[in-house]
Amino acid sequence: MDPDNTRGSDSPTLGGETTRNDHDTGHLARLSMTALGVVFGDIATSPLYAVRECFHGEYAITVSHENVLGVLSLMFWTLLMIVSFKYLSFVLRADNHGEGGVIALTALLRRKGSETKWGRSLLTAGLFAACLLYGDGMITPAISVLSAVEGIRIVMPQFGHYVVPLTIIILATLFYLQQRGTARVGRLFGPIILLWLGVLATLGLIQIIRNPSVFVSLFPWHGIDFLIRNKTAGFMVLGAVFLTVTGTEALYADLGHFGTRPIRLTWGVLVMPALVLNYFGQGALLLEHPEAAHHPFYGLVPSWAFGPTVLLATLSTIVASQAVITGSFSVSRQAIQLGYLPRMRICHTSAAHMGQIYIPQVNWLLMFCTIGLVLGFQSSSNLAAAYGVAVTSTMLITTVLFCVVAQKRWGWSLLRVSLLAGLFLAVDLPFFCANASKIFHGAWFPLLIGAVFFFVMRTWKWGREDLNRELSRLTPALSDLQKTLEKDSPKKINGQAIFLTGSTDRVPAALIHNLRHNKVLHSEIAFLHFKTADMPRVPNFEKIETEKLGGGFYRVVATYGFMETPNISNALALARESGLEFKIENASLFLGRERLTLGEHPKMGRRRAALFLFMSRNATDAATFYDIPSDQIIEIGVQLEL
Repeated sequence: MDPDNTRGSDSPTLGGETTRNDHDTGHLARLSMTALGVVFGDIATSPLYAVRECFHGEYAITVSHENVLGVLSLMFWTLLMIVSFKYLSFVLRADNHGEGGVIALTALLRRKGSETKWGRSLLTAGLFAACLLYGDGMITPAISVLSAVEGIRIVMPQFGHYVVPLTIIILATLFYLQQRGTARVGRLFGPIILLWLGVLATLGLIQIIRNPSVFVSLFPWHGIDFLIRNKTAGFMVLGAVFLTVTGTEALYADLGHFGTRPIRLTWGVLVMPALVLNYFGQGALLLEHPEAAHHPFYGLVPSWAFGPTVLLATLSTIVASQAVITGSFSVSRQAIQLGYLPRMRICHTSAAHMGQIYIPQVNWLLMFCTIGLVLGFQSSSNLAAAYGVAVTSTMLITTVLFCVVAQKRWGWSLLRVSLLAGLFLAVDLPFFCANASKIFHGAWFPLLIGAVFFFVMRTWKWGREDLNRELSRLTPALSDLQKTLEKDSPKKINGQAIFLTGSTDRVPAALIHNLRHNKVLHSEIAFLHFKTADMPRVPNFEKIETEKLGGGFYRVVATYGFMETPNISNALALARESGLEFKIENASLFLGRERLTLGEHPKMGRRRAALFLFMSRNATDAATFYDIPSDQIIEIGVQLEL
């Protein structure tokens, strides 16, 4: 991979197009508008609570002229260093065949260097970072929608006690609508965020005109002076300053949908200017009215515009929440394909947009946890204390993984990588430490969620590996089976049979049991093995490998990317192009159903084995997952002990 050539510009987009013709102004504008809604929804709604938490939150600092200028300076340079410099200039270069995100980055390391102890540690860190995204997927909808609806207290204070119930209704509706897909609603995402950014910029600019002196905050020494003067208290405020860059990981995760150019263009031309103007406008307001610290954003809004602004803010936070929820679905599918989660039903909600999927189990889990957060924390200010640890942890891990990729895969010099890593860590570590101080104030929740998902994923991975080893021990190699059949050939019947197998060189247990009990074999037998590549998508001409083994046996290896859903009809159609004439409508499909029991001394421990057994029993069956016609399936049970 060329580190200076991001292939995101050649990656699939939400509309099924590619960005190869980015030079076309109309196409680039449409793509940028879509990216505006999907990528920047989260970070664009941060002005609702970021400034407020610095001066009115758990670790609030006194509203003074020097403190306001210092906080604004920290916010501006945080946006510049983390978003513009770190992610847009460097991290976006680490694309995995056009796809971004921490799992895509981790998959790059799986191809090279993962066999060492250090390599395995990096893979573990990448997996944990992916698990932390589930915590983000729960907190973001809660804090975003709650902070917007809290505007009701300003418009109609007498209805303030309806804020939490209304937030729950909005969130429940949002999660309920996930099963219908977001193809139609998605077209409105870009215009809504564009209008929202316009309002942010306008409100901020009006206030800045009254007090333009806030622009001196562009100089970094105001932020440095703030930290020196306020010492520990100033350091703690960094946790609130970090709220300005929540959602930055989405820039990288959505790389494959849009490519680098629309993301960079939209950020530089629209998003960052609007955010800076609004933050500085809130600062100018606080310089004039320090008492407005309880909600400086709504302090910018004229009384006649309160209602429309609250409505627009609510719509914008729904857009931000939608992007995070969809991201949780994508992470789950990738984890399933890479073998870290059991099979779950994946629904494709759009024929045109292949990235739009819906996973019921993940959706309802997110909904119950998100609503639980709203009920437990009651206000966006309380939720802000829980926000940040998961995101800063993910950013730290991204920094480490990126630097390893830069050195190992791109050949960057150790000096160059060390200097870059030092600069990134000098920014990331203070934010991480400041947020870590909030662990006992709610920040434990996303860490707990990440740890639970990590434990579940590792349990499933280890359990499947143990079962595969056990099956390999119980079943012979293909070569041994062929030798046995040459000596004692069973009766053969005309027809085709397809056996799904988890190994390319072992005989499926279903075939051994069928041969043992029925004493017959089909005249043509294909062993079909689905394999997941360490890349997002595999071209059709590379998906299928076929091999004639002799004696009527064939081996078919179907390789799919970790962002694709395997399909048996598709695999056989591609195999026919390679000359293997197996048709699903004419073949019998044999599946082995594992009946697991808990032994007295499981290798992974009794509790962990019980968890694995529970997941196995509730996993989607292979027939449903691979879309196999039910009237052609023959299931043969295999009993194994954990």
